[in-house]
Amino acid sequence: MTVLVTGSNGFLGSALVERLALHGVRHIRCLVREGSDRSRLERLKEEYPDADIHYHTGTLVSRKDPLEAIRGVDTIYHLAASLSGAPADMFLNTVVGTKYLMEAVISENPGIHVVHVSSFSVYGAANLPAGSLITEQTPLETHPERRDPYAFVKWHQEKLLLACQKEHEFPLTILRPGVIYGPHGSAVSGRVGLQFGSIFLHLGGSNILPLSYVDNCAEAIVHCAQKNMAGVSVFNVHDDDLPTSREYLKSYKRQVKKVRAIPVPYPLLQMGSRAVEWYHQYSRGQLPAIFTPYKTANLWKGHRFDNEKLKKTGWRQLVSTQEGMKKSFDYFRNLK
Repeated sequence: MTVLVTGSNGFLGSALVERLALHGVRHIRCLVREGSDRSRLERLKEEYPDADIHYHTGTLVSRKDPLEAIRGVDTIYHLAASLSGAPADMFLNTVVGTKYLMEAVISENPGIHVVHVSSFSVYGAANLPAGSLITEQTPLETHPERRDPYAFVKWHQEKLLLACQKEHEFPLTILRPGVIYGPHGSAVSGRVGLQFGSIFLHLGGSNILPLSYVDNCAEAIVHCAQKNMAGVSVFNVHDDDLPTSREYLKSYKRQVKKVRAIPVPYPLLQMGSRAVEWYHQYSRGQLPAIFTPYKTANLWKGHRFDNEKLKKTGWRQLVSTQEGMKKSFDYFRNLK
């Protein structure tokens, strides 16, 4: 079996390559950009010589490169997406890149299994009551333009894949992770709060934090892909024994470093969001609409999350939540 991994040298991508090697996949083709950092993949090549981890240098933002990359491939693990940057660049690299990849699939191998890593951000949670359970049946966002650029491009990326699958009927597995964390990742998610200078605004309060330790998330991706399910299969991905935002921040402060955290209750956050949105419109965009009531409701209203569908397939997390947090905090504490 030969698989293609896009976004293979990223935080989750390199963990996925390792899980594929551990599952006995013997030909792992990694699509990497010219000049990109391949240090993690090089380490994996040394540790797993039997896996034949090899590079295909190119970019999805090219009609030629995806055509060459998918030749002879049985499964595509599609992780490539822009996490930040100018919105136009994010759309190009995430949505247009996916469009070119799917054009190559339809042209060269329309029956190939596409495994796509999406995000919780595609759900339309803003209009749900506080405490609502987010499952795979939760409706997708209806106003992606009112969200942040990352949520906007991930929504468009997934909708494009679903439309292609509906027309061409290839097997499509979609995994929607919550907060992917671990060594080399981000120390504190925006669902917990935001750093402004020396002050950390704690916005998550007692909300449940849908953590997914990076190795657990990678294992879920491989596990679901190997089920070879026909049609479209969708799975929420997060760990068990989830902490609240407050519990996570308390552990971070105790195990990594002290931070000057100011808790902001949700009603007060909504008031501030309405003020920011009003001034953004009044000033004709001079002040960016960092907070809006809609964005605030999506992230910090206080929803619950469900991974029962994933667990019914037989997936179990490799690393406990307590151990995952400890490994992460040990790593960040020792950073120089």
